[in-house]
Amino acid sequence: MRKSLVPGLGAVLVAATLLATGNSAVAADSPDISVTNTKAHLDQLQSIATSNGGNRYTGRAGYKASADYVKAKLDAAGYTTTLQSFSTSAGTSYNVIAEWPHGDASHVVMAGSHLDSVSSGPGINDNGSGSAGVLETALAYAASAQTPKNRLRFGFWGAEELGLLGSKYYVNNLPAAERDKIELYLNFDMIASPNPGYFVYDDNPAGDGARDDLVAYFTGKSVQTEFIDVQGRSDHAAFRSLGIPTAGTFSGAEGTKTSAQAAKWGGSAGQAFDPCYHRSCDTINNLDLTSLDRQIDAIGHMIWTYAQKDYTGGPPPTGNNLLQNPDFESGTANWTGTTGVITNSSSRPAHGGSYKAWLQGNGRSTTENIGQSVAIPSTAAAASLSLWIRIDTAETTGSTVYDTVKVQIVDGSTATTLATYSNLNKSTSYVQKTLDVTQYKGKTVTVKFVGQEDSSLQTSFVIDDVALTAS
Repeated sequence: MRKSLVPGLGAVLVAATLLATGNSAVAADSPDISVTNTKAHLDQLQSIATSNGGNRYTGRAGYKASADYVKAKLDAAGYTTTLQSFSTSAGTSYNVIAEWPHGDASHVVMAGSHLDSVSSGPGINDNGSGSAGVLETALAYAASAQTPKNRLRFGFWGAEELGLLGSKYYVNNLPAAERDKIELYLNFDMIASPNPGYFVYDDNPAGDGARDDLVAYFTGKSVQTEFIDVQGRSDHAAFRSLGIPTAGTFSGAEGTKTSAQAAKWGGSAGQAFDPCYHRSCDTINNLDLTSLDRQIDAIGHMIWTYAQKDYTGGPPPTGNNLLQNPDFESGTANWTGTTGVITNSSSRPAHGGSYKAWLQGNGRSTTENIGQSVAIPSTAAAASLSLWIRIDTAETTGSTVYDTVKVQIVDGSTATTLATYSNLNKSTSYVQKTLDVTQYKGKTVTVKFVGQEDSSLQTSFVIDDVALTAS
């Protein structure tokens, strides 16, 4: 991460802490990215630095060796890779660009991190940690045998420490038509600080949906977060300047951890999040592996989720949709549950047509549900459940879960919650969610939505255009 132009990153933290809740759950399709494999990549980056003057700085042998290492791993996994060279004041630098050659190339979901270090040290946290996490996520996706709806692309940037030069070079040399295909850019810069915090980027309104998905993910893991205004300190800035939605995570740099932050995250109050920031001691020993493990799983969650996001704006595919009346346009046909949930009321918009499932919105202690039984073929290689959801709320406290809706699969007498959304996930427009249900192939199960509201202040969970597809 680039040196701040203002004293102390802690000065620009936004107080937007989100509290964990026992009712929260994370989508079942969220992968467990291997922290062991990620740490092995970091060991290699340390070895490269040790063999090349103690750093991986732009224009020096350690940086080129780092780029070659990343590219070789991605080549072997089946990615289409490019080593993009460009000139800097310190010499030639390189971006490694890797694309998974599947999915709709007109809708690109991208994640990235800077690969270079400062000249004074090996840069294992800044930013070997982000690069290793993005690399291992890319490798895990390649090994997952999934077919993405969208095109996945990963960038490993050179010369970030010289002024974000690699990411700027990349976007400035993309034709306008290619820039327009990038639906989201996710950035990960310093994710294993030894005295870590859990910060989520909050400096680009276009990326608020992805920002909120990151927050919801961490909340589901009982990890509290804070928003941070990163501005021009990392590589998402080049994408943000073009109007591309951006989001990302960060575990802290030279800013000082407060007592309140130490109380919720552990670690040492009054000490820097990373006391070795931009120093020679940013070595393989300058890591918190718990933070690394949590953060790489968040990267995986976002890649798995957004790989399947529908950017066409239309309803989910109907050709192999196993659900009947998935758009509720036939009223309650094929659905069971609480009377009045499926409605064509004009008080809340449908995603398509007139009807939708409107759970809660009562402003008092109530529970509502709807469900439908469905058989998933045993011959399916994969199965997924998708839905469009819009959430509005009168709850005014922005950090506490009061009202929830759970997405469940009921298998016999066992109800498994795939995901929980709450008043914290409010959105003025519909957002699509996609959840993996492959584990239920060969079974007849019930897809169920269960809403629960506390004693005051309404939250409305409006669900439409549901699809359970098997392939």
